[in-house]
Amino acid sequence: MSTTEQSTTTIRVLIAEDERLIRTGVRLVLTADPGIEVVAEAADGREAIEQARRWRPDVVLMDIRMPNLDGLAATAELRRAVPDTAVVILTTFGEDEYIATALDSGATGFLLKSGDPRELIAGVRAAAEGGAYLSPKVAKRVISGIVPGRPAREVDAGARVALLTAREREVLALVGAGLANAEIGRRLHLVEGTVKTHVSAILARLGVRNRVQAAIVAYEAGMVD
Repeated sequence: MSTTEQSTTTIRVLIAEDERLIRTGVRLVLTADPGIEVVAEAADGREAIEQARRWRPDVVLMDIRMPNLDGLAATAELRRAVPDTAVVILTTFGEDEYIATALDSGATGFLLKSGDPRELIAGVRAAAEGGAYLSPKVAKRVISGIVPGRPAREVDAGARVALLTAREREVLALVGAGLANAEIGRRLHLVEGTVKTHVSAILARLGVRNRVQAAIVAYEAGMVD
C-alpha cells in the first residue's frame, strides 16, 4: 500500500468491551482521529464474533473479561472466522498473566485501558497496517514479573539478537517500540518494502511467529526502554 493510500484509507474498528463507560471513552479517543471509524460495539465475546463477521473491521479492540465468551476464547474464534481482522487486547495490570494465552490465540497487540490515549491510536494503526503493538508498560510487566526463567530468557534473547545484522537490530528495536512498517521506514529512511523484508528476516532468524513475539525478544534483550 502506498503512502497516499495509507493516508486516505479509513481504519474500521470494532470495540468489544462489556463496560459501557469504557466503550464510550475508547470510542471518543479513536474517533478524534479522522482516519479511524468505529463501525460497531459489542458487550460480550459472542456478540464480538457476530459483529466482526457482519462488519469485517480492520481491527477489534478486545476486552478479556466479558460475559458469555471471554476475550481470549473470542480472540481465537474470531481469528479463525475473520482472519483478515487484527485483534488488539485491552488489558489491565491485573490481567497481564493472560497475555501469553492471548498471544497464542492470535492477538497482535496489547494495550492498557489506563494508558496514554496516544498508545490506543498507535496500537490500532499498527495492527491495521499489519504490525503489532505491545504497550511498553505491559511488556515490562510481562518480562519482569510473569515470564518464568527470566535470566535464562535474557541470555537466550541476547544470543538470538546477536545473529541479526546491525540494520536488522535497528528495525527490531523499533518493532519492539510498537512502530509499524511505514513508521520504521520514515525513522530509518527506508522504503516500506525494504522494512518488510527486514522484518521477515528478523522473524526467521529469531525463530518467532509474529511481531509481538519479536517485540518480546527485543525487550528481553534490553533493546527497548
